[in-house]
Amino acid sequence: MTINSNSPAAAPTAPAMADIRDIQPPFAISSGQDWLWWVLLTLILAVIAWLLWRRWRQKKATVPAIPPVPAHIRAKQKLAAALALIGQPKPFCIQVSDTVRHYLEERFEIHAPERTTEEFLRELRGTDLLLADQKESLGRFLASCDLVKFAKYEPGQAELQGLHDSALRLVEETEPPPVVAGAAPAENRPS
Repeated sequence: MTINSNSPAAAPTAPAMADIRDIQPPFAISSGQDWLWWVLLTLILAVIAWLLWRRWRQKKATVPAIPPVPAHIRAKQKLAAALALIGQPKPFCIQVSDTVRHYLEERFEIHAPERTTEEFLRELRGTDLLLADQKESLGRFLASCDLVKFAKYEPGQAELQGLHDSALRLVEETEPPPVVAGAAPAENRPS
């Protein structure tokens, strides 16, 4: 009997053998507790990060803050810097009057920079923050500065120096008294 190669009982050919593979080796199945180790590692890292952050905040809090420069010292520094502008009347008067207005605002909590000269002087008249002659001197000073700033008045260098001296005198007269270390304030000092 002859075997027909086209019959179904024929032996498999080489390409048909290639799709048959051997059994794969067993692979490990996790016990289901691997996630526990990852959660534990994440918690440990979070605690370390929190401790480092807390330590950094405490260290930052213990750094002593630099005390602010008192208003009268800052005003004197700005007035000294304004002398460089004495050859230019308008910028000089703007610098000097702004310095005095900001000084008075910081020193006495008067809202001077946001107000016109008239509004500011009206508010100042109703207080006892300055002496009468200081209020009058301040009024003349601000009026002179306004002439230069708004009316295009061109004063000479001597007049500008007088404005500077007037501003400096006002700051020096109204600056707080120096505090002596270990001494009681003047009001509470025993007799």
